[in-house]
Formats: sequence, structure tokens, C-alpha cells
Amino acid sequence: MKRIGIADTTFARVDMGALAIDELKSREASIKIERLTVPGIKDLPCAARRLIDGGCHLVMALGMPGAADIDKQCAHQASQGLIMVQALTGIHVIEVFVHLDEARDDRELKWLAERRTREHAENAINLLFHPERLTRQAGTGQRQGFEDAGPVE
Repeated sequence: MKRIGIADTTFARVDMGALAIDELKSREASIKIERLTVPGIKDLPCAARRLIDGGCHLVMALGMPGAADIDKQCAHQASQGLIMVQALTGIHVIEVFVHLDEARDDRELKWLAERRTREHAENAINLLFHPERLTRQAGTGQRQGFEDAGPVE
């Protein structure tokens, strides 16, 4: 049985962790999910590492950085930390960030958070159970959240 870690934050304005868990469970019955919620986005690398050290085969790190310059800087630092965790452990950490300024209003923000989270949950399942699906999508301009970019013609 594969274990998937969900690291999420209280700072997010949408419960992205619950969305990820719902999507993962709907796609694959033979997984165990561990969830660790932390205060903010810079806490995600530590949470991801703790989940990996606890036996998770993959981690989804979910966060919602603010729109201010300092928030973007913190998101970048968190992203670097998540990359470091992957490099040190050899375990995928799927970063699922939805920046508050990506959406025009709260309605679109909620839609984007749900869509991006669910699409990345599908990526998690594919990484663990169906890597050939990702290979078939190589070069197709896939995006999580907004519309796919598509391949260059």
C-alpha cells in the first residue's frame, strides 16, 4: 500500500488539503493518506520532510501565498525548501500553490484552488501508479488550474 502525505496550511483561504484527500480517495482505493497542517507556507518543507520520514511515498504540499511582495518571496523560499526535500530524499513533493493574485475575485480563487488541487492529485496518482500516463502527456502543454497551454504547432 502506498502512502501519500498531505501538507497544508492554515493561511490558505480554501481547505486545499480536504480537496486533495477527496480527489486522491476517488482515484485510488489502495492508498493511505497522512495529513499534516502547518501555519504558513514556509513551514511546508519541514512538514513534507516529516511526512516522508514517516513513510510517505509522495507528498502534496498545498499553500496559498498572498499577493504582497513579501508573500511572493516567502513562496519562493518555501518552493526552494520543497525542492531541497525532494533532492535529499528522492521522494516527489508536488508543490500546489495558488497565489491570491492569480484570481480576479473570491469565486475564481475558490474555483482555481479546487481545480489545481484536484489536477495535481491526479498527477500524484499517476506518478505512483501510472507513470506511463505522464509520458504520454509529454510535450502537450499541460497546466494545473487554468486551461492547458497545448503543444507548439
